[in-house]
Amino acid sequence: MKSSTLADRRGLWAFVLGVVLVTAGVLLHAPMFWMGRMNHFQLYGMPMGWDMIAGMVAIVGGVAIAAYGLLPRNISGLLSQSQEIVVSPPEDAPLSAAHWKLMAVLVIALIIDVMKPASLGFTIPGMVKEYQVVKSTASLVPFFALCGTVVGSVLWGYIADVYGRKASILLSAVMFVGTSICGAMPSLYWNVGMCFMMGAAAGGMLPVTYALLAEMMPSKHRGWALVLVGGLGAVGGYFAASGLSALLQPEFGWRILWLLNLPTGLSLVLLGAFIPESAKFLLARGRREEARRIMERFGSKARRTTHAEEVALARGPSVALTGRAFAGKLLALSLAALCYGLINFGLLLWLPTDLVARGYSMAVSSKLLAESALIAFPTVFIVAYLYSRWSTKWSVTASLAVSLAGLAGVLWLEFTGTGSPVLPVALLIIGTNALIAMLLPYAAESFPLRIRGRTTGTVAACTKAGGMLAQFLAILALVPALDVVSLIIIVPTIGALILVAMFGKETRGRDLRDLDPDGRAFAATGI
Repeated sequence: MKSSTLADRRGLWAFVLGVVLVTAGVLLHAPMFWMGRMNHFQLYGMPMGWDMIAGMVAIVGGVAIAAYGLLPRNISGLLSQSQEIVVSPPEDAPLSAAHWKLMAVLVIALIIDVMKPASLGFTIPGMVKEYQVVKSTASLVPFFALCGTVVGSVLWGYIADVYGRKASILLSAVMFVGTSICGAMPSLYWNVGMCFMMGAAAGGMLPVTYALLAEMMPSKHRGWALVLVGGLGAVGGYFAASGLSALLQPEFGWRILWLLNLPTGLSLVLLGAFIPESAKFLLARGRREEARRIMERFGSKARRTTHAEEVALARGPSVALTGRAFAGKLLALSLAALCYGLINFGLLLWLPTDLVARGYSMAVSSKLLAESALIAFPTVFIVAYLYSRWSTKWSVTASLAVSLAGLAGVLWLEFTGTGSPVLPVALLIIGTNALIAMLLPYAAESFPLRIRGRTTGTVAACTKAGGMLAQFLAILALVPALDVVSLIIIVPTIGALILVAMFGKETRGRDLRDLDPDGRAFAATGI
């Protein structure tokens, strides 16, 4: 236990106990689900027994106990120490087996993470039918899931600093396991509450993953590695959601997609054994030998901040948050992020319901969308290559162009009423997932250090804002037909494409210190 990166905690026994309690709480809901087998697993209106109430208490208590067990000792000392430590990855070192292993593990983690919200579109038609509500009421589920992701994006950054990267991913996985009980809830509003919890768990996974990769990957390979991991996770998550829907929904109904959170969440807990802890976190805890071993594996180096850096950071931004170039660049990337949210959390979530309304069965609809995701899967490697070897600016622009082609394809389907949705949806998946995989790394490379956090945070917030706007309109029953939706989204997407082409800057091979007027003055200190 002493050699474990999780050894210096309040009690790993408490974490294990918490996982057992959450798992037991989910299993106590299984009899309720199985009772519906004679009615295609429809549970609406059935009373909740004592076992379900006890299960929910066990889940809430288990998450709290697991969180306590993972909490490090002496938090105040940890936070003050971490502010003085900088961990720098190697510049031009080749990728080692440790780097490839980390990338593979984080891709699997992101696939599990992304498939949770991606499943929403495949459950809504079943919810509308079983709960006997209109689509606008059922839209409360994805809306509160997205609200949860916004809360999680903010909260999980703080949690990762307190708990460490590895422990925060484990805690997120425990929460995933608890949300499995959505599959046995006889009331729509219980699903709404649990989806908020699911969104909160999922919201911080991508930032934590990017932070861990940025600390471990050589600078030369960081851009394409972030794009590849993010893209494979996004496309793989959508493929997993649509594929499992096509495979399991015809037999077990829509609820089975939520119950899958139990095995996938537990697998993510087990996967934690292969995720290294942040060296910066270990150094702040005084665990120098373990931090040294991890840095040796990945070629990283650590140092303390210099007086010049502390003075510069205290002085505040050296670049004003005004000016045509700055405003144009931030507007371009924020608008692109907004379009991603409208497509991914709006159009693609509404598409399964639209296909069912056009006469396709849920199984056929899921199969068609799974085929689209399968087509999109290998293109992620092309995107990563283009981003690192061709052009960062024009790769982002090209992803917007592909998204526009997908929107045009959806328009054609809606206008003609004929044809397969496979190609248009594949283009949308390729375009949007390439965009989200590149957008945050590109934003981080496009702004000076002292405003990088705020500007990248603004772009990240816009990815969620687009989805929340789409689902809020759905709640108000103001969502028009998909052809009108596509036309509406095309307008800002064209605007984003033009603005990125005008104001975007090429960042491939560029030293980020060039963005700061006094960045080169810090070169001697090791930045």
